[in-house]
Amino acid sequence: MKGKIILTVSQLNELLKNLIEEAFQEIYVEGEISNLRPYSSGHIYFSLKDEKSQIKSIMFRDYYNQLKFKLENGLKVICYGRIDYYLVRGEVNLVVYEITPKGIGELQLAFEQLKKKLEKEGLFDAKRKRPIPLLPQRIGIVTSPDGAAIRDILTVIRRRFANVEIILYPVKVQGETAKDEIVEGIRFLNENFPYLDVLLVGRGGGSIEDLWAFNEEIVARAIAASKIPVISCVGHEIDYTIADFVADLRAPTPSAAAEIVVKSKEELYHKIENLKIRLIQHIKQVIKFYSTKLKNLQENRVLRTPHIFYEDKIKEILDYENDILLHIKHYLDKMTNKINLYKEKILLLSPQNTLARGYAIVWHKGHILKDASILNEKDEVKVQLCKGSFVSTVKTIIKDG
Repeated sequence: MKGKIILTVSQLNELLKNLIEEAFQEIYVEGEISNLRPYSSGHIYFSLKDEKSQIKSIMFRDYYNQLKFKLENGLKVICYGRIDYYLVRGEVNLVVYEITPKGIGELQLAFEQLKKKLEKEGLFDAKRKRPIPLLPQRIGIVTSPDGAAIRDILTVIRRRFANVEIILYPVKVQGETAKDEIVEGIRFLNENFPYLDVLLVGRGGGSIEDLWAFNEEIVARAIAASKIPVISCVGHEIDYTIADFVADLRAPTPSAAAEIVVKSKEELYHKIENLKIRLIQHIKQVIKFYSTKLKNLQENRVLRTPHIFYEDKIKEILDYENDILLHIKHYLDKMTNKINLYKEKILLLSPQNTLARGYAIVWHKGHILKDASILNEKDEVKVQLCKGSFVSTVKTIIKDG
């Protein structure tokens, strides 16, 4: 052993650590995630493998919390990080800073994962979606007060001369705080303006990053929990967000949302005309159906000559019919006489008939006068005769007796 360099295990590991970590300070590694183990500390441990080998990997909490998507076993990814050599065990680990899904963008994967999760929970089911009122009069809007969405919505409403009440809850529609502000806006309007007919939640167009607040889980759950029907109106016609799937109705653009909730007079007229045409068609179909049915019945032999089945009963029925008609006539004559008698009595008691006999009705200060003692000299009274009336001034009050 003379002349040879003998290293301790610690020294060897120290050399390896320096060599390996110096050589692999920045590295991209492609593989499949397996043995995924989250710890209470918030750090994530997993193995990155391919068909021949694997390497232990760790992603610390601060980096993991920045991921938009959820890590899953079997997910093919590209990891960016560095190599760490653990002296105590002589182990090589990959410390990961960023993870990108292979073949699909990070945000797109997060979108698909959340969509699958919420769909499984039933949040997209048509049976839980509520109808939008035909003519809403009170509209709540959750969007940016400075963005294109609110301008487009107000332009449409002004153009259609809609007499509607609008309540705007201003929020940021992109950035870190956007999702929380949108959730708070939906909650606030539900709690403080429960009488609103519909909520419009959205923004103008942009990239997937710009629209991402409307793909956040807390926003989706806030829309689902809203007691007021929600129309999602995010981006352009080709843009779809999680909010669109959860909302009671998706509008392709903010201006389209305004057109949905604020119907123009022409639209309503055409809708009424279409309903009128459909109603007429339906009535014609019903008439045709029962006409055919009646014709078939008329051609039925039994109905054309029914007397062959009850000839013996015809005379008896006619006798009953005559007897019933006589009783009805007698009853009607009796009731007619009673009515005429009551009519005469009513006419005798009517005020107009009394006036015709020379009597008059005297009004004083809007009330019928029954006692002259309440009058004062020079008071004005109105005298109603059978034909016409006049105003008189009291000259003398004559007391009874």
